[in-house]
Amino acid sequence: MTGLPIPQTDPRAGYLEERAAIDAAIARVLASGQYILGREVEAFEAEFAAWLGIGHAVGVGSGTDALELALRACGIGQGNKTADLVFTVSHTAVATVAAIERAGAIPVLVDIEPGGFTMDPAALEAALSDPPPGRPAAIIPVHLYGEPADLAPIMNLARRHGLRVIEDCAQSHGAVYRGAPAGSFGDIACFSFYPTKNLGALGDAGMTATGDPDLAVALKEIREYGWRDRYVSARIGINTRLDPLQAGILGARLPRLDGDNARRVAIAERYDQGLAGLPLDLPRRRAGCGHVFHQYVIRSRKRDGLREHLRAAQIGSGIHYPVPVHLQPAYQGRLAEYPAGLPQTTRVMREILSLPIYPQLAPDAANRVIAETRRFFE
Repeated sequence: MTGLPIPQTDPRAGYLEERAAIDAAIARVLASGQYILGREVEAFEAEFAAWLGIGHAVGVGSGTDALELALRACGIGQGNKTADLVFTVSHTAVATVAAIERAGAIPVLVDIEPGGFTMDPAALEAALSDPPPGRPAAIIPVHLYGEPADLAPIMNLARRHGLRVIEDCAQSHGAVYRGAPAGSFGDIACFSFYPTKNLGALGDAGMTATGDPDLAVALKEIREYGWRDRYVSARIGINTRLDPLQAGILGARLPRLDGDNARRVAIAERYDQGLAGLPLDLPRRRAGCGHVFHQYVIRSRKRDGLREHLRAAQIGSGIHYPVPVHLQPAYQGRLAEYPAGLPQTTRVMREILSLPIYPQLAPDAANRVIAETRRFFE
């Protein structure tokens, strides 16, 4: 079967589809003369908070910065006499762990659920019952690939142990957990607007969101040097401001997000039907939740052979992520892993494969992905 190459993701296609609105937003910002924070950022923050159904949104430079800022706003990390422990997963983008260390806290890695990709509440409970030296301070559940983590037991454990919860929503714009949006459960939610995300900028950008007005004030101050009054730092801060150009672009794209997510779900359902019966594991759907398919991730013991077959057929694929954080050279041997080992995490790294998925993926292209995948196994 031949045809044009099919990329695994295609942010340019999204731009071309929304070009008129995006170009108009860019022109508006350029003409405004206001190029740091200002009205454009404030407008998008208000629109995003309303879309999420939460009281406050504070724009930042990236999703990584959002996580660091959230920890700092909660008083976790730098300046504390006792080391603060933050519990998260190793099966995630390295940004999650990098942000914890940038904030001056210590990551404690727990395993993912059997058959799934997000934090295992049972592994978290075991880790909390026997933590490494330090003060347990926070949990960062990662809503991976567009599927929410199992928040109910995680939130119960957080309340029992007096911990903050910071939701890593970098891949879950629009995902739903038991009737409420992912990002509306914890103390602070952190979003990335990297160009390939469900809501993507045309560069780096991020957002923090919270229902707590005091945390919102802290987030706003810390993102700009800790200023309460200009040039006077009321607290220790950093520089991570959402760029007005990106705010304008994101504001132009936000009204289409729910529709684009529905297109992703339709592609996922097409894959589900077309790949049924093959010797691979298809993405699950957590009961009572809404998956928004930032990635469509299958599992196969023949992953590498399948990937090479798709490549030869000019079909892109990805591995998110090929090496869990605790096995990467910069982190191996120095991060705490509880309970002993991360067996589910190390198992999935050898089996996962992300098939092409983005709202503009044509049905014929999706059918070609299905046909070539079936051809490999049959």
